[in-house]
Amino acid sequence: MSNQTLKQFHKELIVVDGLQYSNWGPEIFEQLREGGVTMVHATIVYHEQIRETLLRIAEWNRHFEQHGDLIMPVKCAGDILRAKQLGKVGIMFGAQNCSPIEDDIGMIEVMRELNLMIMQLTYNNQSLLACGCYEAEDSGVTRFGRQAIQEMNRVGMIVDMSHSGERSTLDAIEISERPIVISHANPSSFHEAKRNKSDRVLKALGESGGLLGFSLYPFHLKNGSDCSLEDFCDMVASTADLMGIDHIGIGTDLCQEQPLSILEWMRNGRWSKQMDYGEGSKSNADWPRPLSWFRDSRDFPNITAGLQSRGFSDEDVAKIMGRNWLNFLQQGLKPQTTMN
Repeated sequence: MSNQTLKQFHKELIVVDGLQYSNWGPEIFEQLREGGVTMVHATIVYHEQIRETLLRIAEWNRHFEQHGDLIMPVKCAGDILRAKQLGKVGIMFGAQNCSPIEDDIGMIEVMRELNLMIMQLTYNNQSLLACGCYEAEDSGVTRFGRQAIQEMNRVGMIVDMSHSGERSTLDAIEISERPIVISHANPSSFHEAKRNKSDRVLKALGESGGLLGFSLYPFHLKNGSDCSLEDFCDMVASTADLMGIDHIGIGTDLCQEQPLSILEWMRNGRWSKQMDYGEGSKSNADWPRPLSWFRDSRDFPNITAGLQSRGFSDEDVAKIMGRNWLNFLQQGLKPQTTMN
């Protein structure tokens, strides 16, 4: 495929990034649009509680007001298609922890009404809902967690287990009446990391109708920042064989233009005085060097080209680049009370 043909093919795709926490502003929004991104799941909170979450939403409202030529809010799955038609980037809110609901199950519906579409049950540590992937013992989804999953199912909020432990993730897949997501992680068979997922988890996720978003965060990739596009696409192909082509997508975990203080907030929150290195190595104390073939959102066409070179059909490339995310959200975001 010629460069011009590839450029046109990518331009026509629905491209969904299943997770970013970039330093949002007009430059980042323009990069997303230049990369052909139709929608990005934007983390609005890590450890923030209710009032702070509301402040983050207010900040985004100002972004929508000031940069309406570039971005628009996603309040339902149909808005993803509208963003494509309008040539804008859709922004869907998500939380990487359950802190926005604190200890009140009623806050799940409130946050969903404020367009918080996706919520992780944990961020690395034990939470009130489940166990994080860095804990020595995984006790699984808690009593509160079971109730929270049921409520998230009811109101149409997606359960995300990206930073959760093995047992908790398997529990969530079993408990949830609706398919769940692992929005940004890779198979541990490709690269051993506490954040990556076992074949057992991925197989269960696929069989239940769930979705995996492949992470491009170098700490989650074989050979780190030196991971090749070819190796990444080989990982995608082997996971497609394991889970099925309809259950995989992209979730870059891109943290573009963020200062070190943000990395410290992500890892430490308010619970640690020392820098939490996660995997126990000081080698990842700072942001990793970006991949040569994916430095920012403008490089999304490189993924499209890599998948085509790996032998994926145009239809399957379209699914991986965003159509699977769209289909998943079209079902998962509907409140059960309005489902036919």
